Amino acid sequence: MYKKFFGIKERPFSKTPDPRFLFFSRGHREALARLQYAVEERDLVLLTGEIGCGKTTLSRALIDELGEQYKVVLLINPRLSPLEFLRAVAHRLEVKEPARSKTDLLEQLGERLYSLFQQSICPVLIIDEAQLIPSKETFDEIRLLTNFQLDDQNLLSVVLMGQPELRKRLAHRAYEPLRQRIGLSYDLLPLNVEETGEYLEFRWHVAGGSGNLFTQEAIQEIYNYSGGIPRKINHAAALAILEGFGRETRTVDEQVIRSILPELALTS
Repeated sequence: MYKKFFGIKERPFSKTPDPRFLFFSRGHREALARLQYAVEERDLVLLTGEIGCGKTTLSRALIDELGEQYKVVLLINPRLSPLEFLRAVAHRLEVKEPARSKTDLLEQLGERLYSLFQQSICPVLIIDEAQLIPSKETFDEIRLLTNFQLDDQNLLSVVLMGQPELRKRLAHRAYEPLRQRIGLSYDLLPLNVEETGEYLEFRWHVAGGSGNLFTQEAIQEIYNYSGGIPRKINHAAALAILEGFGRETRTVDEQVIRSILPELALTS
């Protein structure tokens, strides 16, 4: 009902990582450019950022940009032992009957990666929430995967994505061998207040809205609450639209935002 009231075709502030709604702030543009470059170079890239900054949506945008010459392996739950990790990668690379022993499994992976290379296909391993990887030994397996290479190039690209604690963890001297393999890295920061307004307007228009839904004062209130984190911006904006619908107003001002702050505090 509220979509008809506001004249929009779909929900503008959904929580799902739809690349159509990816707002390219300066930081997001640079992050995606680095991801694309690293994949093209078959390199290892590290992307970190606070919860809700848009890392997962960026990964979906990257996948959408890749052509048929790339084969994406996406791991979204990396709580895996070293052997479980290697078997998961092998399974997604379509290795038939992944071996139970590490030695045989690595041989299967090497053969599969070389076979893909001969077909001019570059595998791209994307590990989301990489801060959840339980042990250094699993990180060691990630590093060893980058050993699969020819004289002039790697046989796969690796994208490590996670929260800021991932960067802190990798800073420990025990992870120096892995750090030396990282070709590019980027820390995705929250939006500033101006970008927050642009973000709200962009998503509103993608959903079919017209005009300016949020006043400048409302944008400031949303920024004060969210700190520029897109996920929190979405949460506040979605509740604000419902509140506006209940009040039968097609403009969201600071009074509407302030009225939903208690609910935001309960659900954050």
